[in-house]
Amino acid sequence: MPVLIAPDVSYHASWLEGSAEFDGANRDGGGPADWSLAELNDAQTFRRFVDALVKDALPESPRKPEHVPCTYLWIVEGDTFLGSLAIRHELNEFLLNEGGHIGYSVRPSARRRGHAAAALADALPMARELGIPRVLLTCDENNAGSRATIEKNGGVCEDTRNGKRRYWINTV
Repeated sequence: MPVLIAPDVSYHASWLEGSAEFDGANRDGGGPADWSLAELNDAQTFRRFVDALVKDALPESPRKPEHVPCTYLWIVEGDTFLGSLAIRHELNEFLLNEGGHIGYSVRPSARRRGHAAAALADALPMARELGIPRVLLTCDENNAGSRATIEKNGGVCEDTRNGKRRYWINTV
């Protein structure tokens, strides 16, 4: 059964395999795009990447001005990396309109098995513990899979902005 864990260097090989499946496509919830897959092949660079993901949850950690504190989690089953999920602790203007509090992605070979819905369900109590009483999730208007994932977890659609459907889920 898949679980959410803090990023862990022991998943290096599986993370690389899973990330390569995206073939350059956006991996929502995967962390900053400043790190290339080629760089992350190196074990020491991967260790720094994992450390940066974990530290990003701390308010005092340095980050780009347009970024907010974020708890990064990995969806894993056994020793296999299945995907990523990010809980953004607050909303800036971009996140309010397009990004939301929680973003997630599942590697293509593991999709359509309920992993995203289960990970989102597991993340909602964590968001509550972070003091977020209501989380905003967004998805592309044409992403039926993500819409189903959000709605399965109680998401109520508020509107669409810039091609993104915006859903709210109460965590309390």
